[in-house]
Amino acid sequence: MDLSRVHVESFLEMMSAERGAAANTLQSYERDLDDISAFLNSRSIRLTEAASTDLAAYLASLARQGFKPSSQARRLAAMRQFYKFLYAEGLRTDDPTGVLDAPKKGRALPKTMGVEEVGRLLSQAQTEANDPAPGQLQRLRMLALLELLYATGMRVSELVSLPARVLDQEGRFLMIRGKGNKERLVPLSHSAIAALKSYGRLLAAENAAVKEPQQSPWLFPAASKEGYLPRQVFARDLKNLAIRAGLTPSLISPHVMRHAFASHLLANGADLRVVQELLGHSDISTTQIYTHVLEERLQQLVQTHHPLAKQAKKHE
Repeated sequence: MDLSRVHVESFLEMMSAERGAAANTLQSYERDLDDISAFLNSRSIRLTEAASTDLAAYLASLARQGFKPSSQARRLAAMRQFYKFLYAEGLRTDDPTGVLDAPKKGRALPKTMGVEEVGRLLSQAQTEANDPAPGQLQRLRMLALLELLYATGMRVSELVSLPARVLDQEGRFLMIRGKGNKERLVPLSHSAIAALKSYGRLLAAENAAVKEPQQSPWLFPAASKEGYLPRQVFARDLKNLAIRAGLTPSLISPHVMRHAFASHLLANGADLRVVQELLGHSDISTTQIYTHVLEERLQQLVQTHHPLAKQAKKHE
C-alpha cells in the first residue's frame, strides 16, 4: 500500500504548524511534490522509497525540458525538506537528497539606475509636488515615498507599511521593522525629512477638514484591505512618474530604486557590511550581488592612485 500521499499531507501540516509556512509556500511544496511523485510513478517508484539516483533522474528530466536552474533548485529544495521530514519521523533510515548537487546558476546582476536618472525622477516628483492644484497630497506622497526609498533603500513592503508615528519623530534616523520582525536603524537625508514634513502637514490639514476624521495608524493610509498604500499601486504610479520624467518605465520599479541606493553608496566608498546592515540582509552573501560595483571602484582607485599607473599616464 502506497502511503506517499498521506506522508505528503503530514509533511505539509508540519510545515504549517511548526515552521509557520505561508499558504502559497505550502501550495508550492504540494505542487512540486505532486510533480516529483508523478515522475516516479511513471517509473513504478513510490515517492517515499525513491533513491538518490531516482531523484537525480528527475532533476535531469527538468533540465532536458528547459526548466531554468532556479526552478530546478526550488524542486530540489522541496525534495530536501520532504525527505528530511521522513528521516526525522523515522519513516526512512536515510536522506536520498544529501548527495544531490544544486543546479549551477549564474546570479543575475540587479537592474539599477544611474545617479542622473534618480535625479531626474526626484526632480520630476518635486516639481509636481510643488503644484498647489487639487490632488497635491497624492503628489506630495509620491515625493515622500521616493525620497524615503532612495535615502534608506528599504524594501517596498517596509516603506508602504510605515507607521504614522514616523511624522512625530525628531532627528535623522528611522527605525524600520523588516523581515522576521527584525528592527534596524537607517539615516534619513535632509531632502527626505523635508518631503516627509511637507506631506505630513498637508495630510494633517486634510484630515482636520473632515467632519469625523479617522486616525489611521499608517503613514500612507489608503482604502485597501491592509489600510495602507498597496505596493502594486505605488509601483504603477512610479512607472507613470518615470514616463513624465522622460525615463523608460520598464527599467524602473521600487526594487530597482533599492538597488540604486546600494550601488550608489558602494560606488561612493561605503563598506559592504554597512550596506548589508542598511538593506536589512541577514547574510552578507545576499549583499555580495553588488561586488561588481566594488570591483569597478577598486579598479578606478588603482588607476588613479597607484604610482606605476600615474607614471604610465605621464608617458601617454
